[in-house]
Amino acid sequence: MSNREENRLESPAQARYRRLRRRRERWIQLSRCGILLAFLLLWEGLARFGVIDAFLLSSPTRMAQTLVELTRSGEIWPHLWTTLSETLLGFALGAGLGILLAIALWWSPLLTRILDPYLVVLNALPKIALGPVLIVWIGAGMPAIIAMSLLISGIVMLVTVLNGFLAVEMEKRTLLRAFGASKLQEFTMVVFPGALVSTVSALKLCVGMTWVGVIVGEFLVSRAGLGYLIVYGGQVFQLDLVMAGTAVLCLLAALMYLGVAHLEKRLLARRG
Repeated sequence: MSNREENRLESPAQARYRRLRRRRERWIQLSRCGILLAFLLLWEGLARFGVIDAFLLSSPTRMAQTLVELTRSGEIWPHLWTTLSETLLGFALGAGLGILLAIALWWSPLLTRILDPYLVVLNALPKIALGPVLIVWIGAGMPAIIAMSLLISGIVMLVTVLNGFLAVEMEKRTLLRAFGASKLQEFTMVVFPGALVSTVSALKLCVGMTWVGVIVGEFLVSRAGLGYLIVYGGQVFQLDLVMAGTAVLCLLAALMYLGVAHLEKRLLARRG
């Protein structure tokens, strides 16, 4: 059925509700943009009138000028590609391994009970403190950065997805068992679809955790990447470079998060 046919079948109350909902969504989007614009204008104004030190805190125009210079010289592209490749690889590995290990632990309740305290400890452990150890074990470079990303994002993904699997209603699983369903059928027909929302939510968490792991790794060992660019800017007191690199990181992380959110919207719409 097309959208035009659906609109014809709507009652006046339903049509009014749809209009109000669209208007509310537009207002939310405009409010978000307005808050960001107001923040940037306030920041620029305070810097221009000398209320804050533009050398220490930079300003939107100085950041934009720095980005234009980096783009024209071509200096930013190797750093951008390095960080993006590390992040996408770390995200794919962290999400994939987290889901696979969660399935394995759900499959064996005994193994879950045995490993539960270790998962709690690993989840609470400040993984950044293990950075120097990873460098010694793996060596400086991309492998150590990917390992740091996996250590941070993989544990969060594993714990969140596993909790989602275990939270699925036991009554549905028992009903399938009563009809002679296998373990695989129980998982594919009830557990995984029932935990779909929590799994996608775990992917959202994994996005942020992956970026944290990659940037921390670049702070420690990298010779290229946005994290390295930020550290270099701080060492030579080019705070415009630091803030510009941070702004690019925020933009890339937001785009990646929006991609996962779009995936969630499509999955839930297909599910509904």
